[in-house]
Amino acid sequence: MFTSGMRECQQLCVALPFVEADELEALIDCSYSGSLLLNWACVFEITGTALQLQFQCALSMCFRFLKEEMDARSCLDVVSFAEAYGIVELTEIANDFVLRHFQNVASTPKFQDMPAEKLRKYLKSNALCVPSELVVFKAVLDWIQACPSQRIGLTKELLNNVYFPLMTFTEFKEVKKAKLWTEHNMETLYLTILDNFCSYNDAPGTLCRVYHPKDILVLVGGDQISVDLSRRIPSLEMWMVNSLRNYTGIVKNLKWKLLGEMPTIPRLSHEVAVLAGKLYVVGGQYYPGRVFVLNLVSRYDPHQNSWERLADLQEKRCNFSMVVLEGMLYVIGGDTDPEINLDSVERYCPNTDSWSFARPLDMTLSCHAATMLDGKIFISGGYQCRYQCLSTMFTYDPDRGTTFLAEMSQPRAYHCMETLNGHMYVAGGLTLDENMTSINQLTCEVYDPVTDTWSAFPNLPIPHVGAASVVLEGMLYVLGGYCEENFREISLVHRYEPTSHNWQNMGKMPGPNNETRACLLHLPDHLRH
Repeated sequence: MFTSGMRECQQLCVALPFVEADELEALIDCSYSGSLLLNWACVFEITGTALQLQFQCALSMCFRFLKEEMDARSCLDVVSFAEAYGIVELTEIANDFVLRHFQNVASTPKFQDMPAEKLRKYLKSNALCVPSELVVFKAVLDWIQACPSQRIGLTKELLNNVYFPLMTFTEFKEVKKAKLWTEHNMETLYLTILDNFCSYNDAPGTLCRVYHPKDILVLVGGDQISVDLSRRIPSLEMWMVNSLRNYTGIVKNLKWKLLGEMPTIPRLSHEVAVLAGKLYVVGGQYYPGRVFVLNLVSRYDPHQNSWERLADLQEKRCNFSMVVLEGMLYVIGGDTDPEINLDSVERYCPNTDSWSFARPLDMTLSCHAATMLDGKIFISGGYQCRYQCLSTMFTYDPDRGTTFLAEMSQPRAYHCMETLNGHMYVAGGLTLDENMTSINQLTCEVYDPVTDTWSAFPNLPIPHVGAASVVLEGMLYVLGGYCEENFREISLVHRYEPTSHNWQNMGKMPGPNNETRACLLHLPDHLRH
């Protein structure tokens, strides 16, 4: 305005209509300091002023705050603000938040002030994520009762979006007890709903609520287990979860679809990671009559639906872990053949397509688990040598090395560890009994990095040794594996929900069950459906 030749650069006084002094002061301070002090009491006003003045630096900070700090209490305000200003990306993100946290959002006062048209849109969406149809019913009921004189006429239309036949008998008792039916003379509507509930009860499995997750759970490689290792046939397949389906009561299922195949050698005991929206498949092993450990690296671009071969690892390895740190891949430890495990760490730079050695671990390690939190690499369990199973937990820094933390209650290997809600959840794998014999590990533990302590959470219902794992929309998935005591394949998927502290059966694996690997990948629409 003052330097680009506009009319205002010649004026002694410039009028800024509709701009409040507090917001203008904050933006002027930002132009000098490069920072904005934001909270929910001021962010909408400052963002509006930054939009009016086209102050891009401040806008970026405001949008980042709105996206990252959004919660159940504020998301509907973000939706209204973004729609009012025509901010398409922010509108989509806020609407997506509402749909995927619908139960928590429905319990806020803002939900009861929602316009009817917006509620209709949410109820009809395939992205509506609810643990039970009773949640949807209670949300509609609360919304109607907030202003019954104006909303009671919408009852039948809105309740058409509730899948009553998916409720259990216990849940439907809650529907029957609702005061809505008697207070507003709607007994006829209740009888219609009751008849609908009973009719599907005679034919379970014919109705479900279909839910499409935002990010896609993808499985890569693995094999079907066999006592004769020379007959094991690793897989090239990549499977994706096309949708999640809620049936009657607690019955849930994953709908799988074959995404494609890897173009190189089939493998198991490998690792996968997503960096800059692309899927990396690294190392592993295969069995053409005997064990071969691989150093192959491939990258899949979902937007091009294409693969490319990348620079090989400097050391062949399987049974290792891999994480993404500061835009690079780190592969940690593993086995270089069935008899030798490694202490080496390699990192991959995508800009130069090259691997280099980072600082090694303090010990050899394989069949361990690793995850990230706040820019730190956490590593748990595994084998230090072929028969020594560990209960260790430590952080690894490529520059400073290892820092040991509180140990798990029991040793374990071939297990899963994922970051969820600022904690590390450890599940599955195997452990040792008093005779140093490997047995299934059903107990689960969660690590709190603030207090450096472990605590138990509910046991797995069945063994999952060598399983894949991933966190999808706030829940921990453990997929496949095998049973250590009889080498029986585990074809089931289990999901842990931290809010209810329960493991849920999510149905069966689509193909390979053992030593497969999982990740979350954002896929274009033409590959999803």
